[in-house]
Amino acid sequence: MRKILIPTDFSENANNAIEFAVNLFKYDISEFYIMHAYQDDIYVNESALTKANLADVKSEMRKKSQKELENTIREIENISPNPRHTFYPISANNLLIEEADIVVDDQNIDIIIMGTKGKTNDKKITFGSHTLQVLKYVQCPVLAIPENYKYTQPRHILFPTDYMIPYKRRELKLLCEMASPYRAVIDVLYISKIEKLSMRQLDNQKFIDEELCKNTVNFKVEKSKHIINTIYKYLKENHVDMLVMVNTRHSFLENILFQSTTIDELSLNLDIPFLALQNMKRKNI
Repeated sequence: MRKILIPTDFSENANNAIEFAVNLFKYDISEFYIMHAYQDDIYVNESALTKANLADVKSEMRKKSQKELENTIREIENISPNPRHTFYPISANNLLIEEADIVVDDQNIDIIIMGTKGKTNDKKITFGSHTLQVLKYVQCPVLAIPENYKYTQPRHILFPTDYMIPYKRRELKLLCEMASPYRAVIDVLYISKIEKLSMRQLDNQKFIDEELCKNTVNFKVEKSKHIINTIYKYLKENHVDMLVMVNTRHSFLENILFQSTTIDELSLNLDIPFLALQNMKRKNI
């Protein structure tokens, strides 16, 4: 049973992420939790709020959220009817990141899938503020789908790593089971000026190979000190369908996510799905 959380603000980007998710897991028995956290919407026009009308505004927002979730699920089931899939609406007077944390823990979610941007859709950035917060702080794998990206079977996946991370079996299993129905090739890319691996790195490399055993795995080396540029070049030259990175302390991805200048640099103009695995302890694992 696959459990997928999909936050939505009912934008085109959010709907596109939902459509991608149901296609990606079309072979899996899956539960989809379609979540709308609407607290920000209550206070978007704060100058018009008073103590007298606040309760009414909250009630109206709750009803609107629930209705839009019902409509969204109805549209999904019409577009992509699949007896393996079950949909659950979650409407919450909460902040997106707070509610996502709650749902991830309560439902033991396997993966969050969301658009890289929401309603604001700033063309100058790769990740919107909500997506970036979820990538940084929610302890669950996150698959971010670019604006207007049309579903393509993931046949070629790039997984850059320095082999210094003690990977999680659960998350590598998720990647393996996402890729194997499509016979995807996974290129594990080591970017360094030094090709020789330490014993720790070799051990972690072996663990990756064992956990991704259902797939064709190619271990690649690029001699470079420019990680972002090397990843970007590899994506473009090798027709990659999905980028996978692991977020943990001192990892490639942590450096990217927590340094705003690097985020701008990463703007890779990332036009393929981006899967961030989270190498952090989950409460129910």
